[in-house]
Amino acid sequence: MSKILITGIAGFIGSNLAVRLLEEGHQVVGIDDLSHGLQEQVPEGATFIKQDIRSRDIYSLFEGVDYVFHLAALSSIPDCQRDPVSACDVNTTGTVNVFEASARAGVKKVIFAETSAVYEGIQQWPTPEANVDPHSVYAVGKMAARLFAKPYKEFRNLDSVGVRYFNVYGPRQDYRRSIPPLMSAFILALLRGEKPVIYGDGEKRRDFIYVDDVNDAHLLLMKDDRANNNIYNIGSGTNNSINEIYKMTKELLGTDIEPVHKDNLEAEAQITLADCSALKNLGWQPKMSLEEGIKIQLEYIKKHVL
Repeated sequence: MSKILITGIAGFIGSNLAVRLLEEGHQVVGIDDLSHGLQEQVPEGATFIKQDIRSRDIYSLFEGVDYVFHLAALSSIPDCQRDPVSACDVNTTGTVNVFEASARAGVKKVIFAETSAVYEGIQQWPTPEANVDPHSVYAVGKMAARLFAKPYKEFRNLDSVGVRYFNVYGPRQDYRRSIPPLMSAFILALLRGEKPVIYGDGEKRRDFIYVDDVNDAHLLLMKDDRANNNIYNIGSGTNNSINEIYKMTKELLGTDIEPVHKDNLEAEAQITLADCSALKNLGWQPKMSLEEGIKIQLEYIKKHVL
């Protein structure tokens, strides 16, 4: 079994990944500054250190680590638009610092989160990894960070794999953002008897992927050296409108509450749809249906959030 370090372990994807790795018998170390994550989400059995990915104090924590999953980020597009300097400090400089820590420690591979937001200006669906046109501060900052993977491979022999998540949902999804992710926002509002907010007319279409399917991809990319120094989309390969998601959530809860519509958010894409051919060629397939995934997230929020 391997020693694996996760940045952002107290967050949504990081905490779910930690559970999965521990179940497989790996030793898990996690760092998080808890600016967005919740320490209670760090699973028992993982070693947790409160630390900022921008600090050089993290270097010693990488010693003896085989693989790194770099998931820590400032990931809210509206928040990044409001504060570009902080966004680039965390998402770009922070990623380079993680690459540096990994190279110094002789880590075998870094699997790092880029973003499907780099396709904001692309009008090709499904969208392959080769075509990018980032517009938002968040997308540009994440893409800039990814460019540093090349010199770290060429001059420091650090292998890495970039992953572009589409709309990941499931238990532990961050509900504390200024604008929470869609599934959490709808479920929380409806359970509280409140009117959820839909930004725009609700006809934006999103590719939703369940967190367990994402972690299937994570483990495959960690173990399979064919993935080294490449970038992979992680999505379902299908998409749904925001209105369709709202209708499905409303029906699952048996409520007739109608949403409130507000102006579109700045820098959001109209359509996202992943071309996952490259990942599927390595043997990965998504398994969770959208309706079943929403049911699981709904029950989690009932039990652990409310």
